[in-house]
Amino acid sequence: MSIEQILTSAPVVPVVVIDRLEDAEPLAKALYNGGLKALEITLRTPVAAEAVKVMKQAVPDAYVGTGTVIDKATFDASIAAGADFMVSPGVNDQLLELASQCDTPFLPGAATPSEVMRLAERGFSFLKFFPAQAAGGPAMLKSIGGPLPGVKFCPTGGISLDTAPQYLALNNVVCVGGTWMLDKTLIEKQDWHAIEQLARQASQLK
Repeated sequence: MSIEQILTSAPVVPVVVIDRLEDAEPLAKALYNGGLKALEITLRTPVAAEAVKVMKQAVPDAYVGTGTVIDKATFDASIAAGADFMVSPGVNDQLLELASQCDTPFLPGAATPSEVMRLAERGFSFLKFFPAQAAGGPAMLKSIGGPLPGVKFCPTGGISLDTAPQYLALNNVVCVGGTWMLDKTLIEKQDWHAIEQLARQASQLK
């Protein structure tokens, strides 16, 4: 599989924080059944890596990847968990070197034209634009698209149901990352039906 195949599977990639391992399976099913085919599990909690394994078993046809991949430890943890893809909020030489030696699709983060140019030079044509809203939002991405039309983005950070269509309307955006369908209260109550409804609403965005 390619990063393009993963990012074009749905208009939104949910950015998931798993606090309780018991939530992993029903949450993955709710998101997938709602039409969100690529799930980014952030490596910010002690159970995150194990949650990736659980989710991959629960929804084998989904793309279950890891986020917050920032160093060798999180990179290695992603590989060990069997992640289908990896996402980083930024990039450094160590991550680029690790990614070059690995077949797992890697989506590095960038927020400036210089970072985009550097990564394009290294062969990356799909990037995470982060933090999207704080870094200039749709206007910034539209501006970057002028001189650098060959790079496509998954903007993430501060995006909502209302603002997502502004990003998706851009020629250089293939999908957006978001958390609005992951309402913490609903997860706490284990209201998976409501989560599935929010996921379906997100999967129908254009």
